[in-house]
Amino acid sequence: MPTLLLSAKDLRGLYTVELGLEAVERAFLAHGRGDALMPPKVYLSLPKYEGDFRAMPAFLDGAAGVKWVNAHPHNPRKHGLPTVRAVYVLSDPDTASPLAILDGTLLTAWRTGAAGGIASKYLARKKPRTLGLVGCGVQARVLIDAHRALFGELELLMADVSAQAAEALQKEKGGRVVSLQEASGADIVCSATPARAPVVRREWVQAGAHINAMGADAPGKQELDPRLLVDGRVFIDDAEQALHSGEVNVPLHDGLIQAGQLAGTLGEVVAGRKPGRTGNEVTVFDSTGLAVQDVALARALYDVALAKGVGQKFDLVEDA
Repeated sequence: MPTLLLSAKDLRGLYTVELGLEAVERAFLAHGRGDALMPPKVYLSLPKYEGDFRAMPAFLDGAAGVKWVNAHPHNPRKHGLPTVRAVYVLSDPDTASPLAILDGTLLTAWRTGAAGGIASKYLARKKPRTLGLVGCGVQARVLIDAHRALFGELELLMADVSAQAAEALQKEKGGRVVSLQEASGADIVCSATPARAPVVRREWVQAGAHINAMGADAPGKQELDPRLLVDGRVFIDDAEQALHSGEVNVPLHDGLIQAGQLAGTLGEVVAGRKPGRTGNEVTVFDSTGLAVQDVALARALYDVALAKGVGQKFDLVEDA
């Protein structure tokens, strides 16, 4: 069986926001029902190179795969390269044949943006008017696309420590460059920064707001004032990951919150096993990124590529 090679250019021609949202919502549903297999991420820390690698395997709906992804925050400054780069291997679970090798960098960005969109679909108030972006990098762009697909033309409020980054995003997507305080006061707030100290304060967030905390994906990272987690209803994507590396990891370690205070996983909400928004409370989605999201979107892209005849087929392994 030949392996299909799908480059970043190939994927850009195949992907739609709707495809990403559907795949990621399906992944959350399966995770909430317990129908997917997803061992914990494996971290390979490399302090000498100021970064790490992560292996993320998963099985969902007859597809298996693994993502090999990094986090090298100094890549842009040191090498002129992106912070995150990834490769995805999609396999046939029946024969173990490698079905496809995909660019995993775009895959990661798209499924993360879709995850924030799905969280807002289930946890935000109906008919939000404003979307606050705290951090104006790659993730802000895909988060905007996902939210616009779900909610229409939201007013965008953008804030970043880099005025240049905020202005570039405003030029590309519209909206306004504002203070961190004003962005944090939006109906939906998406924080996507590498912060290791809170950047969104409790007093800036309005009653009934929903927050997608997307940046904390390793021990020690946090973006939100812990009081938001104490006062709000917090939904995680996966207990094993979030308790050790999500937005809740530092407040849990410091004893400010207890695991029993968490409202549940987003998958449980999507599956109807836990209630989502119940009133005018602040809701928080703590996203660490799920391997089941990757395999769901990789399989969806692979199927579209086969239907459209996109990609390069080659014999990677011998069948004999």
